[in-house]
Amino acid sequence: MPRPILLDNQIHPAIRHEVENHHLEIVQEVQAAIAAHAVVVVGMAMNPMPKRARASLDAAGVVHTYLEYGSYFNTWRKRNALKMWTGWPTFPMVFVKGNLIGGAENLAALIQSGELKKLLA
Repeated sequence: MPRPILLDNQIHPAIRHEVENHHLEIVQEVQAAIAAHAVVVVGMAMNPMPKRARASLDAAGVVHTYLEYGSYFNTWRKRNALKMWTGWPTFPMVFVKGNLIGGAENLAALIQSGELKKLLA
């Protein structure tokens, strides 16, 4: 499922470094977390949906790692780098065994259907 992104030859050489490294540290931090933990929730303060996702995982007895990046009032540029990397437009971003499964509602559906347990088995 390729999603549309600009090809390298469509980005002027003078800005390629900037595009390649735009808040790369936050992307690498999330990549390291999803490589080290079975379930990772990436969220932000003041947003009820990351809290809902974490509560769903807690209720299901699923151990998870939580990474929080700012709030509605700050850190949006860094969070934007995560959105560009994943293609997922909202928070939370929930990863299971290295795969993005969506947000809080998607997670709730996987828990309810029993598929989350299968993914973690």
